[in-house]
Amino acid sequence: MTASGRALSVEVCTEERAFAELAGEWERLYRACPSATPFQSHAWLHSWWLSYGSPGRLRLVLVRRSGELVAAAPLMRVHHPLPALVPVGGAITDFCDVLLDRAVGPQGAGALADALADLARTALIDFREVRPGGAMERVYLCWRGPRHRVRDSVCLELPAVPMGELVERLSSRHAQRVRNKVNRLARLGIQWHEVSPDEAGAALRRLLELHRLQWQGRGMSPEHARPRFLEHLVRSVVPMARSGEATVTRFLLDGEVVAVNLNVLSGGLAGTYLYGFHPRLREERKVDVTAMLLHASTEHLASRDGPRVLSLLRGDEPYKYRWHPETVPNQRFLLARRRTVPLLAAAAGEAAARRRAKQLLRPNSGPPEHR
Repeated sequence: MTASGRALSVEVCTEERAFAELAGEWERLYRACPSATPFQSHAWLHSWWLSYGSPGRLRLVLVRRSGELVAAAPLMRVHHPLPALVPVGGAITDFCDVLLDRAVGPQGAGALADALADLARTALIDFREVRPGGAMERVYLCWRGPRHRVRDSVCLELPAVPMGELVERLSSRHAQRVRNKVNRLARLGIQWHEVSPDEAGAALRRLLELHRLQWQGRGMSPEHARPRFLEHLVRSVVPMARSGEATVTRFLLDGEVVAVNLNVLSGGLAGTYLYGFHPRLREERKVDVTAMLLHASTEHLASRDGPRVLSLLRGDEPYKYRWHPETVPNQRFLLARRRTVPLLAAAAGEAAARRRAKQLLRPNSGPPEHR
């Protein structure tokens, strides 16, 4: 296959050590892919693999032009509930995608599609949580076999504008309440600042301590309490903070760290990934924690060039709707060959059944954990 007169070559990498050695090339490609989110950075994906990957399951599809990495699909092989190739990143990754250098255009997407077609002879390609406009959409359009697209998790998004402009989107009564809550932060003396990359590891440990306190006695995600999650978070976010792909904000009251917030950043997107706060902020000081976090995040984004969207990431918890966000569903792409069509049909049927069950249960379900 050729692109702009130069041949494209494809390889499938299965070695963890080789994945680590791709860091420099991967980051160049990441920055050349306009739709990439921080969850496609090498720091995030390789760290995730070290914490959650299984030996022998790695499948990195790499496309090169004259030796330069111009497209990549980070995949792994799973056997349950169906034989499939799924994105590296798992349930703790809000957006999954492939990477395509803008310079290779449709040829790069076609090369990835052809490489995935070879892998799909024995397994379904099940690519979940792709943000609208993601590079995987172009691979899907190039697919020449059976394919199916379904709606995946819901994300809620706000414009990345100063807090005053966010408040103007609300009803007059609600807007005044929010202004009062923001003014209360100053009266209480709550201060916040972005920590340096050298301080980020300690701040993330405090974040998870506060997150556990915040959810004590309620339904916290079990994964957030596991050592491997902390290890992944510190190992990935510290280099991401150095490269401008993450910020960790610490909130202080009377000299004590009472909240910590982690945002992830890419060219056009900022996302509120995880936070923790001391319960007495809400119980004793009557702080609206969401307003506090949004105020700090929008203040920080106003000082940066680039992010146009502040994503509240996956989940449609009721507290998010108070801010009149836009609902943006992720996409799930199912790709098969003739031999694996039954796997595609089974996955599509399961997704439809799960969607119907969620609609039936929603009125009676309790609030899920929000980050």
